[in-house]
Amino acid sequence: MAIDPDASAFDVKMPLAQPLGGSEDIFRSSAADEGSERRKMVALKALKALAGTELALFAQDRDLRYTWVFNADESWLPSDAEGRQDADILSGVAAERATVLKREVLRTQRPARFELSTISGSSTRWFDIRVDVDRDNDGTVSGILGTSIEITDQKRREETLKTLLRELSHRSKNLLAIIQSLASQTARHSITVPEFLVRFRGRIQSLAYSQDIVTDADWRGADLMSLVRTQVERYAPDGMEQVGFAGTDVYLSPTASLHVGLALHELAVNAASYGSLSVPGGRVSISAGLVEKDSEVYLQLTWLETAGPRVKGERDSRFGTSTLERIVPNSVGGEARLDYHADGIRYTLLIPDSQFESISGGTLHG
Repeated sequence: MAIDPDASAFDVKMPLAQPLGGSEDIFRSSAADEGSERRKMVALKALKALAGTELALFAQDRDLRYTWVFNADESWLPSDAEGRQDADILSGVAAERATVLKREVLRTQRPARFELSTISGSSTRWFDIRVDVDRDNDGTVSGILGTSIEITDQKRREETLKTLLRELSHRSKNLLAIIQSLASQTARHSITVPEFLVRFRGRIQSLAYSQDIVTDADWRGADLMSLVRTQVERYAPDGMEQVGFAGTDVYLSPTASLHVGLALHELAVNAASYGSLSVPGGRVSISAGLVEKDSEVYLQLTWLETAGPRVKGERDSRFGTSTLERIVPNSVGGEARLDYHADGIRYTLLIPDSQFESISGGTLHG
């Protein structure tokens, strides 16, 4: 049966004062009656308070048949549970598990707590169940008393947190692999330790800047324009007045964000040291557009320097050519080309569409 907290009478099983002898019996008996009535009133008030919560109460006899339920409207317990067992209410596995645990409580007379999952339509609901033995006035175990409260939202938050932690672990490992690769590549092309430290610190700082953008976007990635500003503007004496950006702005995946950021860093450092950003009037033009190649759509990112010092034909090992031509394109699954023109270099990077999503509409060029 379902208990009504507004009922005028409710049998609360609490020990009453024992009869006393002597001339004070009447007064003490009256006080005991008042105490009993007060306990009943408190019990009724407590039930009324519980009726406004999500906590359900239930009782079962020694055969684990429900004798009453309270406040079960929003729980897994039906209001007509009286006389029924868990096997009549729950699915096979859930019913068997609940029955085993409750029988163990009856055997050991120790409380237990467990989580119960039920299927509601196309979703799963979770409940936190606590059970303990119920006793008669003489102390004999008569069955089980239990509580049930829904914890579905809590379980979903826990799953979300686990997913985020797994994702964080995955990304941390990727980031450490990138740092290890950068350390090896930087050491290979550095002559002295101070030279290595300067270049390595710059590349680590570049990763940090890109990572900040990715984190601020809730790990969605980084928009290309933000990467350009973050990685290039600080190396241009006249700021973004020396740097032009045109074309499609996109959201790059977290992996692409870190590697494109590295490429922009290498290009900007070289331009500030030897290229168009090292002289007055020099400019860098960055363009991005969608292109189609072999029936696949790519983002074509182009870096073009103009009005800079005359470029030598031979390659400088200090310049991060391996980062630009090998590490970055391999990491994003694309292609790259680095060309040396008379007044500046030209770098083209193709990024597959699995690594970005468009923010604004772009023109598709064949």
